Amino acid sequence: MSQPTPPSLDAVRARIDAIDAGILALVEERAGLAREVAAAKAAAGDADKFALRPGREAALLRKLLANPARQNARPSLVVRIWRELIGDSLSRQGPFHGAVWGGKDPAKALELARHRLGAAPPLRVVAKPEDALAAARTPGGVAVLALEAGWWGRLLAEPSLKVFAALPCLAAWGPLNALCVAQVDVEPTGDDRTYWVTDAPGSAAAIEEALGKDGVAADFVAEAGGLKLFALMGYYQPGDERLARAPGRLSGVIGAAPGPLDV
Repeated sequence: MSQPTPPSLDAVRARIDAIDAGILALVEERAGLAREVAAAKAAAGDADKFALRPGREAALLRKLLANPARQNARPSLVVRIWRELIGDSLSRQGPFHGAVWGGKDPAKALELARHRLGAAPPLRVVAKPEDALAAARTPGGVAVLALEAGWWGRLLAEPSLKVFAALPCLAAWGPLNALCVAQVDVEPTGDDRTYWVTDAPGSAAAIEEALGKDGVAADFVAEAGGLKLFALMGYYQPGDERLARAPGRLSGVIGAAPGPLDV
């Protein structure tokens, strides 16, 4: 039985050109809808509300990645494309900007910030975590901060600022490196990591064991200034009774982020 003749290179390139034209038309339509969303929010009196919805974004990306029609597009390609579309849409709906504090590796933090926020929002690298958090207090502001220096402990006294994303968002891109903070509502997505801080003495392993006895699975993340940061598996409300019984006199939830999208 003879093998089918493969298409010519010119034919494949012509098909790619046609697909590119179709993609551009859809992107153009989507960008126009973002303006309509902004107009609808203005009419409803929500023009000043930050449009960032991390829970909705996670649901969208998981749905795309789970689509059985996706056979050839890697998760990294899908995530990068839709992060750009989402970021551009947010920038059309109101203020949207970021400040990045990268600790010992500013370039890495900046790269992760672009992966998460897209190319649309202006990003500036700042010298101190306090500067990044200050930007998050402004309309449309997002702070991207490396896990160093214990800045996360300050969120215990400032509940309006919440961790809403953990970077990178794909396990294939490496281990947890930074967190995103903004004045946004954090919602459960079905696969979350709740970020919890405690001043409990003793080892991280002992604290994890104590939490585990109450049904809370936890992974130690960082330690600074007598405080420890843990990622709790699942979504926990700040007033959860299990956390009220957890070790430490000064403790609390500082936000939650979707788990890795490719796991």
